[in-house]
Amino acid sequence: MESLQLTRGMCCKLSMNISLEACSFRPIRQLGFVHSDHLLRKRFRKLKLAVVRSDVTENGGEFENFGDDLNFNTNSIDEKEREEEEKRGVLLGIDRDESGSVIALHLIPPSGYYETVVSFLFSENSRFENNWSVKASVKSEVVVDKAAETQDEDEAAESEDKDERIEEEKVQNRVTYNIVFVTAEAAPYSKTGGLGDVCGSLPVVLAGRGHRVMVVSPRYLNGTPADKKFAGAFDLDRRIKVHCFEGEQEVAFFHEYKNGVDWVFVDHPSYHRAGNPYGDGHGAFGDNQFRFTLLCHAACEAPLVLPLGGYTYGGKCLFLVNDWHAGLVPVLLASKYRPYGTYKDARSILVIHNLGHQGVEPAVTYKNLGLPQEWYGALEWVFPTWARTHALDPGEAVNILKGAIVTADRILTVSKGYAWEITTVEGGYGLNELLSSRRIVLNGIVNGIDVSEWDPSSDGHIVSHYSADDLSGKAQCKTALQKELGLPIRPECPLIGFIGRLDYQKGIDLIRWGIPELMHDDVQFVMLGSGDPLYEDWMRAAEATYRDKFRGWVGFNVPISHRITAGCDILLMPSRYEPCGLNQLYAMRYGTIPVVHATGGLRDTVENFSPYAGDGNGEGTGWIFSPLAKESMLQALRTAMMTYRDHKSTWEALMRRGMLRDFTWETAAIQYEQVFEWACIDPPYIP
Repeated sequence: MESLQLTRGMCCKLSMNISLEACSFRPIRQLGFVHSDHLLRKRFRKLKLAVVRSDVTENGGEFENFGDDLNFNTNSIDEKEREEEEKRGVLLGIDRDESGSVIALHLIPPSGYYETVVSFLFSENSRFENNWSVKASVKSEVVVDKAAETQDEDEAAESEDKDERIEEEKVQNRVTYNIVFVTAEAAPYSKTGGLGDVCGSLPVVLAGRGHRVMVVSPRYLNGTPADKKFAGAFDLDRRIKVHCFEGEQEVAFFHEYKNGVDWVFVDHPSYHRAGNPYGDGHGAFGDNQFRFTLLCHAACEAPLVLPLGGYTYGGKCLFLVNDWHAGLVPVLLASKYRPYGTYKDARSILVIHNLGHQGVEPAVTYKNLGLPQEWYGALEWVFPTWARTHALDPGEAVNILKGAIVTADRILTVSKGYAWEITTVEGGYGLNELLSSRRIVLNGIVNGIDVSEWDPSSDGHIVSHYSADDLSGKAQCKTALQKELGLPIRPECPLIGFIGRLDYQKGIDLIRWGIPELMHDDVQFVMLGSGDPLYEDWMRAAEATYRDKFRGWVGFNVPISHRITAGCDILLMPSRYEPCGLNQLYAMRYGTIPVVHATGGLRDTVENFSPYAGDGNGEGTGWIFSPLAKESMLQALRTAMMTYRDHKSTWEALMRRGMLRDFTWETAAIQYEQVFEWACIDPPYIP
């Protein structure tokens, strides 16, 4: 075997007749020292390798191109120094095939160097020992000549290493996906709660990270000024017919490109009516199954037929289907498209925002969904005996969310805690066993918040700006809120707030039962929300009863929600279950301390206050109470109120810790990308 001796790294070219695929030699710093796991990179940065001579020829033969661009004069080296370097050098072995062509190069260390290298690696960094199996072949790859180390060299090496890591992260971020969100609502076009926030913010962040993103949602027109939100969307003049409800239904598509996202709106007369996306003052719309079946069929066609930006998304997409309204998408992919070669490389990810809503309808409606008859089992649902309407009721139904759980490639919830809760009897709403069986593909990612909209240092809805470094504006916001609500202006009095729907899930009954006792304390309380008429009437009555302590704002108002979040000292969230929750995240960002029930995303995001932890400086961002009872809720509130009154420095530390927490969508998007990678590695769902 021919050989070339190396002692110092430098730039060189390989001969043209060397097979690069088979060659293990890499020029300059990549000379056996760079690997995806960073093996040897940092440890060998200050080591030297150089071409000294070839046993075949001096810059000739198979290595004649090595010397073309080197500017390396061996005559300039002292003869004694050259001999010393040759002793320390590395032999570059040449492997040939039967025809005599060079097929590989191998670094061969002198005697004793390999043992030195291995000892050096494992004594300096034990992670190599844990993560690598050292094979005999490694002997032919590396040899070290440890150079003199100085402080300047260390700093330069660390800086260079950091630059390389950043460079590699950028390279990794170039892995992009065609992402299609399918959702019943997306802010600012349509919104009733957290689902709208997620599907309005996350797509923008993912687009900013280099992905191509489409959001497919209905074009709701209800004859109010809210219709102007769709004014920027233009008709794509593309009509398609989808087969469902025992006939062909024609839908149109409107499109707006905004913030790097393709916002696609499915247009059909069933979306043009007064009310919100799901119902009106008389309750839920009776044709919601029809309306959201149309959405799912249209969403499956959109990537194939809409030339957005000049070309379609195509069949290699990631569908993010949100709740039961979009739950037919993974079923359609598995039953209608993949068997015929379409979307064979697509993946579907089901995102469960609220398992309590599942899209359950009588079994006879299955024929309306546009699915093959043999797929009935995927959606089949049988109510337990106690839940049936009468003794002769077989309890047979179709459950769209169940079908999505069965056929989706991966499943996400909006917090890790909720991902566990839905696998329990108490939180699974009858689907816990099915979800437990798919636990291997079930993950939870906490929602983020729009930090440009919710930022106390720049919020246009509040009277005074503030930050974790300067909290003085917080007191001014409290005074302004008390004045606006007609409450006595008392900075020393704890002001508690509640923002949310007035329904059973949010624990409004606990607040209702606890208010008479709480009003005996020196406290003020403000509530903002709408929902159950019973609770709306109670709020009005409580305001009349406790005129100097209680205010109830029936309805929802974005500016006042910002002012309550900024002006209150404490935010109360006694939810029975809360998949993620956003108000506690807003509260912490605004220095308002959350008091929450230990459930779902509330437990994940709020760290219970411990005054003696952290070397006596305290830890935590709020109070978590359990069980869900009036007594435990009042105890947590009174502990918070006492801390506010008697321990000002501790309270300010609580505020700052909450304000500095990272709940941005950027953080959530990175976790979503990990799930995208897992989904693409796994094979698609095939029945």
